Amino acid sequence: MTDRYASFVQSGAGRALVKRLGLPDPPRLRRHAPGDPLLPGPALLGAATGGRLAEQVGEILTAAGVELRDPAGVTGEERFGALVYDATGVTDSTQLRQLYDFFHPYARSVLPSGRVVVLGTAPDDCGSPREATAQRGLEGLTRSIGKEFGRGVTAQLVYVTPAGDAGTRTSLESTLRFLLSGRSAYVSGQVVRVGTGRAEPPADWDRPLDGQVVLVTGAARGIGAALARVLARDGAQVVALDVPSAGDELAAVVNEIGAAAVQLDLTAPDAPTRLAEHLASRHGRVDVVVHNAGITRDKTLGRMDVDRWDAVLDINLSSQERINDVLLERDLIPAGGRIVSVSSIAGIAGNRGQTNYATSKAGVIGLVESLAPALRDRQVSVNAVAPGFIETRLTARIPLGLREAGRRMNSLSQGGLPVDVAETIGWLAWPASGAVSGNVVRVCGQSLLGA
Repeated sequence: MTDRYASFVQSGAGRALVKRLGLPDPPRLRRHAPGDPLLPGPALLGAATGGRLAEQVGEILTAAGVELRDPAGVTGEERFGALVYDATGVTDSTQLRQLYDFFHPYARSVLPSGRVVVLGTAPDDCGSPREATAQRGLEGLTRSIGKEFGRGVTAQLVYVTPAGDAGTRTSLESTLRFLLSGRSAYVSGQVVRVGTGRAEPPADWDRPLDGQVVLVTGAARGIGAALARVLARDGAQVVALDVPSAGDELAAVVNEIGAAAVQLDLTAPDAPTRLAEHLASRHGRVDVVVHNAGITRDKTLGRMDVDRWDAVLDINLSSQERINDVLLERDLIPAGGRIVSVSSIAGIAGNRGQTNYATSKAGVIGLVESLAPALRDRQVSVNAVAPGFIETRLTARIPLGLREAGRRMNSLSQGGLPVDVAETIGWLAWPASGAVSGNVVRVCGQSLLGA
């Protein structure tokens, strides 16, 4: 679906009109292409007094080919691909001034589609109420930066556990490689928690899923098809699943990327068993399960019949639980496995006419939050993504006024693309991201809804 307004804004006449009338100004976003450098320019790396991560982050970024700058050595009008700040040393609210001192001089020095990343300690992991108070303040800072800097610049907060292990470092690297790259073009204002656990660095960061068997449900079209393509590009052996009625579209996707196809109705009573038997006989395991299949059946609650309610809850939520139960019971998801579910900002903010859909997607968040600690001992991570307005055939059916509002009511003033959701799921699916668990990452351009 074409965003004609965004295309017009990129023209000479469009830019003049936007500036004169103060209209939304959608920037051209930097998206990932194989072989791209991580950043369009050097990264400025700073740290609060006593920060515990700056040295490690410097090593990670240098290994990733990023040119680093120290604030003490910056002169002139140099511009940066990213501003990265280690705020783990902030243990009192009075020390938050150090963030102002770092960001204030360089707020206008970030290149278009640049990145801002702040590293901190989750309040629950802090040693005192004062430290927890100060660290919680970082969320307001990063979310505000995401709304202020403009020109496609995104801002994120990464809480890194102080009880780190080898998996923590590996997952910190995977997270930085995602957040600083063009893969995260439509992700902004998010909080990511990096804990401990099994995480394995890839031999080649350009193919971080080499050797991995990845199941994608709802893979025939839209976000699911983009997912299959991105995961295959990153080296995965994709098992693409959809209902038999979508067989022709599913065949087109799997033939394009060399994947395996499974035609299966997930609402069938024997669907989890049949799927488990197929994965066991053909692949012996499944390293990553991506629950993407979903439907909408919109009506206001007073006008909604029970069939609409039951269908949405069953496909969007209950089928995920049934599949997880069988695959885990049969040990088909090995240690180091990952489960990624697709939620929605509707599950966070609610949406008129979508009580069934919002309930199901909020339930997906509950699934992640409850399963993540339960599966920690099995070394299986569980996360979710929550897309906002994504340009698909479903959003193309929305009335024009509502569609334009959905596109513009975010910090990037545009809708996202299916590939933006796919890239985010891809990062959570990497073996290197195994210590990232229990997260719900919004892919919404920092939507004003539910903010």
